[in-house]
Amino acid sequence: MGWTRFFRRSRWDDERAREIEAHLTIETDDNLARGMAPEAARLAARRKFGNATRIREDIYHMNTIGLLDAFWRDLRYGARVLRLNPGFAIVAILSLAFGIGATTALFQLLDAVQFRTLPVQAPERLVEVQTTFNQWGNITGHRPRATFAMWDRIRAQQEAFSGLFAWGTNRFDLSAAGESRFVDGLWVSGDFFSVLGVPPALGRVFTARDDERGCGSPGAVISYAFWQREFGGDASVVGRTLRLDAHAFEIVGVTPASFSGVEVGRAFDVAVPICAEPLVEPARNAVDKRHYWWLDVIGRLKPGWTIERASAQLAAISPGLMAATVAPAFPAQVAQKYKEAKLAAFPAGTGVGYLRSDYTQPLWVLLAVAALVLLIACANLANLMLARATAREREIAVRLAIGASRSRIVRQLLAESLLIAGIGAAFGVVLARSLSGFLVSLISTDTMQLFFNLHSDWRVLSFTVALAASTCLLFGLAPAVRATRQSAGAAMKAGGRGTTDTHERFGLRRALVVAQVALSLVLIVGALLFVRTVRNLATADTGFRTDGVLVADFDTRPAHIPSGRRTVFEHALRERIAAVPGVVGAVDARIEPFGGRGWNDFIVIDGATQSVADENRVSPGFFKMLESRFIAGRDFDERDTAASPPVAIVNEAFARTMFHTSDALGRTFRWLVAPGDPDPVFEVVGIVADTKYSDVRDPIRSMAYFPEAQETRPDTGLSEVQVLVRGGVPPAELTGAITAAARDVS
Repeated sequence: MGWTRFFRRSRWDDERAREIEAHLTIETDDNLARGMAPEAARLAARRKFGNATRIREDIYHMNTIGLLDAFWRDLRYGARVLRLNPGFAIVAILSLAFGIGATTALFQLLDAVQFRTLPVQAPERLVEVQTTFNQWGNITGHRPRATFAMWDRIRAQQEAFSGLFAWGTNRFDLSAAGESRFVDGLWVSGDFFSVLGVPPALGRVFTARDDERGCGSPGAVISYAFWQREFGGDASVVGRTLRLDAHAFEIVGVTPASFSGVEVGRAFDVAVPICAEPLVEPARNAVDKRHYWWLDVIGRLKPGWTIERASAQLAAISPGLMAATVAPAFPAQVAQKYKEAKLAAFPAGTGVGYLRSDYTQPLWVLLAVAALVLLIACANLANLMLARATAREREIAVRLAIGASRSRIVRQLLAESLLIAGIGAAFGVVLARSLSGFLVSLISTDTMQLFFNLHSDWRVLSFTVALAASTCLLFGLAPAVRATRQSAGAAMKAGGRGTTDTHERFGLRRALVVAQVALSLVLIVGALLFVRTVRNLATADTGFRTDGVLVADFDTRPAHIPSGRRTVFEHALRERIAAVPGVVGAVDARIEPFGGRGWNDFIVIDGATQSVADENRVSPGFFKMLESRFIAGRDFDERDTAASPPVAIVNEAFARTMFHTSDALGRTFRWLVAPGDPDPVFEVVGIVADTKYSDVRDPIRSMAYFPEAQETRPDTGLSEVQVLVRGGVPPAELTGAITAAARDVS
């Protein structure tokens, strides 16, 4: 009853007013019938009925919620006061909107990266299966934790999971010919969607029957975002054909909009069964090779099972499982380490991926910085509120003198603060969505498009509400209490003489100014350190110069280049691009500097394994183009062919680490290449200066370069050719000409 009448108070009060007026009219009519004059009759009726206003108030208070009613009236009073001071209100609201917006945006990203669970059934029951073995062999994908042989044995021998699935990542080319158009794809086992509990939004999802070895005509499940982007949400998409790497896949279903995969920060476009891998990648055929690490395994715990118990069971089956799946061509020492490795289970309810470890700490630091900015804004607003309270001392004194309680005045002043904080938080939430999206775009690249679900969940909303309440208390409580401390008589006397603030009155305001200055100094020092770090990174000597260099990435699969002709094709492509007007030079490189990819393996010298070193295959002129400095020896040239003795160029770190000398010219070493391939002996013919190849922050690592012409494995599944182009004109002007030149090469 009270809730209903509280929200319909005007209508309820009008009804009571009409009721009272009807009683007065009846009594007045009776008095008139007795012969009284009209004014006397009305006055007598009012005396007999009593104080109508008091009666209406009593009825109202009996049928409403006292605390809620008082709170609502305080808010209305605060809104009127702010309306009379629009300048102050706008400044205060905008200050809090930016502070709360920035803080909420960072927490929203942190929530998406660290805390948010996968939008699947009972995500807390999902665990990831990992091994303690440091992968050796061919490693591909974002989350390579297992080989196909390991996955096959785990699902056959495990006892802890009610369901288990494997998945891997890949890029698929949608184009039939011409310029490549890549989409993010997943290799998934047949139980991928059923174990996660993800139903189809359209059509169906995979079952175990879709992932049988040797599947000839596999289907594809596409994501909701891909369906909207590529097919405009057409409901007839199921049954249509999608060409991936020039192979036809029938679309069998669409996933819900809420599901983007199990990897934090990455979304998929197309999912295809694992059994289709030999069809799409016949040269690689990772399904049949035990040294290819390309899958991740996730399971759903059985009822009553814990992660600890599951890890114990996996550890128990590890010796037999690892012994049965060891690659035959593993070197003896690698095979021994592989057999000794153990399997274990780890939580996967919030998703898996490297982004969590890469970005969690920076986001916490940025969140702390944003919180400091918000504290400064609160201190500034508290000072403004104190100044306003000083100017309103006479008003507050009069209200105290006529009977208002101090608590009521404090509540009304806090109501103003609450309105400012509430409106600021509302604008902040709107701003946070744009800011968080902007931050994601800053850290995304062309080769690594990040995706985060930035919809606000209960954690983000709770965080924002807590921020609003905290800011309200921080800048509103002290001024409200301070404004009611002075006695009414003293305030009236001071107001009559013209107010002059005392030392005591200035104390709190001075403290707030000191707090602002201290927090600002912390931010200034942090900003200076950040600027110095950026300057150091920008001016760091990487050992080469990449400005003005364009990286052209070509997918060779549509060209169907026969095995053994890849080197010839790459040479022809390089020569054709070098002939494009405006191009100064063109070279090949398996891995471009700072491209986000790498390749490393063990080095063997005099029969003893030394350490791990990074590897790259390049064409002649690579070091000249990047202006890398030669310490000794020569560059690759026409002498280095497939028929000539294998040679290598190493950096200074390689010479120091592997040979323990700076003069490594003429020394030889072996490279433990992929299992099953011979380990050639390379002679060092050149030494180049150290470079930072993966990240500016990384320490210098051992690096060995091999001539492209001596590639002994042209058909190992490498489907991309990367050509580094230096031009005499801006790189953007060369893109079209380079693409056209590439089409001429067959």
